[in-house]
Amino acid sequence: MTLPKRSALASPEDIRTRVREAVAAALDTKAENVRVRHLEPVTSFTDYFVIASATNERQVQAIANSVEERLLEIGVRPLHIEGYSSAQWVLLDYGDFLVHSLLEERRAYYGLERLWRDAPDVTPDFTPPDQPHSLDTPEPPDTPETPDTPAMTP
Repeated sequence: MTLPKRSALASPEDIRTRVREAVAAALDTKAENVRVRHLEPVTSFTDYFVIASATNERQVQAIANSVEERLLEIGVRPLHIEGYSSAQWVLLDYGDFLVHSLLEERRAYYGLERLWRDAPDVTPDFTPPDQPHSLDTPEPPDTPETPDTPAMTP
């Protein structure tokens, strides 16, 4: 069974431009630990994940709003938005890429970077040169530290 192309009209460069705009919009809204994973080498449902953390529910929504507005300015609409009202984790589905705006504790719990560790982290390719602070925070560990999984000490 052959799946239809997600976005027959978007070139790879168009997709990269859209992801770059999404990253810039998230950073403009003070998103923390913004990461971009290139999923195309490991799956066929999307090309990129943009993952951005927030410290509170209002910021989760603000990041999602900023990304949506920025992309609407260039004529790109999300195919679907999930989780906006609960504001713990908002997913913006643009077909060729997904934007995850979520509370830091949700990010640690669900471990998207751990689940998709085979997808290359291409964050530097999408970070605006005038905002190098987006890489200041290290990528979350593969396993979150919880009472059930104590931290490893040397």
